Amino acid sequence: MPRKPVTSSTAAAVGPYSHAIDDGHHVFLSGQTPIEPATGELHAGDVGDQTRQCFDNLFDVLAAAGLTPGDVVQVRVYLTDMDDFTAMNEAYAARFEEPYPARTTIGVASLPLGAQVEIDLVATRCQEDVVSTSQ
Repeated sequence: MPRKPVTSSTAAAVGPYSHAIDDGHHVFLSGQTPIEPATGELHAGDVGDQTRQCFDNLFDVLAAAGLTPGDVVQVRVYLTDMDDFTAMNEAYAARFEEPYPARTTIGVASLPLGAQVEIDLVATRCQEDVVSTSQ
C-alpha cells in the first residue's frame, strides 16, 4: 500500500510535511508543538500546559486517521529543559491508560517557535482495520 497522508484541520504544519502518514499498518504522526488551532499561536503556559496542547493536536490527527490514543504504540517527547520532565510526565500520564506506549524523552537545545515541548508518535491499526482500509 502506498503511503497515504492524513490531515487534520485543527493541527498546524509549520513546514513542508504531512501531519501523518498511513502505511496501512501504522500511522506515523509528525511532531506537534503546542500551537493553538484557533489562533495559530504558541500555547502560553508551563510545560504541563504545553504538553496537554501537543496531545490535543496529536489526538486530532489520530481521529482524522480513525484511531484513538489506545492505538498508540510509541511516543517521542522532546524537551528543551530536562528539569521539566516531572511536569511533562504528569500531563503525559493523564492522556494514556496502561499498558502505556513505549516512550523516549530527549533533551534538545531548542524547538520551533520557542516551544518547550514537541511530541511525535506512532499508532498501529488492528488487523480488522488493515483489511478494511486496504479494500
